[in-house]
Amino acid sequence: MKRIRNIFNSRKKENGVFFTTISEIIGYKPKTVKHFKTAFTHRSMNIKNSNGHVVNYERLEFLGDAMLSAVIAHHLYEEVPSGDEGYLTKMRSKVVSREHLNELGKDLQLIKLVESKIPKGQFGDNIHGNLFESLVGAIYLDGGYKACEKFIYKRVIIPFVDIAQLEGKVISYKSLLIEWCQKEKKTFDYNVYEDTGNDNIRHFSVKLSIDQKIVAKGRATSKKKAEEKASKRAFFVFQNQISKAFL
Repeated sequence: MKRIRNIFNSRKKENGVFFTTISEIIGYKPKTVKHFKTAFTHRSMNIKNSNGHVVNYERLEFLGDAMLSAVIAHHLYEEVPSGDEGYLTKMRSKVVSREHLNELGKDLQLIKLVESKIPKGQFGDNIHGNLFESLVGAIYLDGGYKACEKFIYKRVIIPFVDIAQLEGKVISYKSLLIEWCQKEKKTFDYNVYEDTGNDNIRHFSVKLSIDQKIVAKGRATSKKKAEEKASKRAFFVFQNQISKAFL
C-alpha cells in the first residue's frame, strides 16, 4: 500500500512540474493537460487510446504546421499589401523553414519534455521543430485560435519576422544557385561520394562544379547537407553576380 502511495505521489509531482513548465512556455494555464502530454509523446512509446488509435505528437505536428502557416500568412497579408501570391508564399516559407523551427524548439528546450524509449541524444535536429509544431497544435486544441495566434505572435512573429531582413534571407543556397546557373545558361554538377575519413559516423563529400570547374566543396552527414554546404560556399564566390540577378 505504501509503495502504491509513493508511486501515486511521484506521478502527481511529475504532472505538477509538467503543468508548471508548459504554463510558463505557452503563457497561460492549460485547460486540458492531455493535449500537451500527447504533444511530447514520441511514437516509440507505442501508446494507444481506448479506441485503439495511436497516441503520439505526429498528428498534432500536422495541425500545428497548418496553424503556423495560417497565422503567419495572415500577418504577412496585412503587413505587405503590395505583395503578390508568389512573394507572400516565399516570405512565409522563410519564417516556417525547418531550420528556423528547429531553432525555436531548441530555444524553448522542448526536447526535455519528450517521453520516448529512444535516448534523446539519438534524435536528429528536426525533432526540435517537430515538437514546436506539435506544441502549437496542442495550444490550438486547448485554447482555440486566439490562444494559438497569441503564442505565435509572441514566440515567432514579434521577435523574428522583420520584412526587410526576410527579403534578403536565403532559404536554400542550392536552389538559388541552380536557378542562377539555369538563368545564366551555366552547366553545374554535384559530384557526391561517401567519405568516412576517421569518423565513426558516415559522411558524404561534394565537389560542386560550374562550367566544368570545381568552385566549392562540402562535407556533412547526409548528401543533402553536403550539397547545401557546398552551394553556400559557391554562393559567396559568385555573390555579386547572383545578387544582381535575384536579390
